Amino acid sequence: MRMRPTLSWTPPEDLPPGTTDVEPVADALSTGGVLVLSGAGISTESGIPDYRGEGGSLSRHTPMTYQDFTGSAQARRRYWARSHLGWRTFGRARPNAGHRAVAAFGRHDLLSGVITQNVDGLHQAAGSEDVVELHGSLARVVCLGCGAFSPRRELAQRLEEANPGFEPVAAGINPDGDADLTDAQVGDFRVVPCTSCGGILKPDVVFFGEAVPPRRVEHCRELVRESASLLVLGSSLTVMSGLRFVRQAAEAGKPVLIVNREPTRGDRHAVTRVSLPLGAALTTVAERLGIAVDGQAALRG
Repeated sequence: MRMRPTLSWTPPEDLPPGTTDVEPVADALSTGGVLVLSGAGISTESGIPDYRGEGGSLSRHTPMTYQDFTGSAQARRRYWARSHLGWRTFGRARPNAGHRAVAAFGRHDLLSGVITQNVDGLHQAAGSEDVVELHGSLARVVCLGCGAFSPRRELAQRLEEANPGFEPVAAGINPDGDADLTDAQVGDFRVVPCTSCGGILKPDVVFFGEAVPPRRVEHCRELVRESASLLVLGSSLTVMSGLRFVRQAAEAGKPVLIVNREPTRGDRHAVTRVSLPLGAALTTVAERLGIAVDGQAALRG
C-alpha cells in the first residue's frame, strides 16, 4: 500500500505561547544578517490560501503526490485541469504588505537571503532578489522525458487552445495552484505533451512525496550557516523541508524567530513566536526601523 506524505501536525500542549511583541524581530533585523524562511501564510493576504491555518485547504483537499502524477494518466488529467484553472487566480495575485516589507528589508541590507516554500513568485514580484524557491515555481514547466523547461504562460495558452470553453466554477483554490473541481467538471480535459519530445509535462514544483533537489538543499544550508539569525514567516514547519533549517540554525546557536498566527513545529527552537497577521506585524517592524514599505509592487510577467 502506498504511503501518503505527512500533511498534518498536532501541537503538543506544552509549547511556549505566542506573543504580540514584535520588538525581538525588529532587534534582529536592526543588526542585519537575517535569513528569511517564508511559507504559505505570507501569501494569504494576497488571496492565496494556506494549507493548515484557519480554513486551510488541507481540510478539503489532498495535494497531488509525485507518485500519483507520474503513475496515472487520469491523475495527470485531473491535476492539469484543476491547475489550469487555478493558474488564472495565481496570475492575478499581487504581493501584499508582508512581501513588500521583506523586499524593503532586503533593500536596506538587513537580510542575508530569502528562502521560500511558496511557488507563487510573489516575493520576486515585490522586489526581493536572489530568492531561493525551495519547492520550485508554478511559473515554469519541465518535461519529465527530455528535461526541457518552458514558461507556464506558454503551456496555459496551449491548454486553452486544446480545451475551448473550459470554464468550470471551482469550489476553492489551493496554495499549490490546484483548484477544487469534481471529476464531472474535469470531464475529458485534454492534456498536451512536450513540444520537443512528446513527453509528460510537469510543473517545476516539488510535489508531496518528491525530494527537494540536493543541491538546492545544500545551498539553503549554506545560507543558514552564513546568517546571523533565522526569521520564519507564515510557515507551520509541519514538513521537514523547512523544519530542517530551523533545527540547523538552533543547533548552531543562531536565534530563530517566528511570525505565525498558529503554533508551529519549530516553536521549541525559537526565541519568540509572534502571533499576529504577517502584513500588520512586518509593517510595524518596518516602521520601528524607520523603513518605508513601498505600496506599489512590481507587475508580474
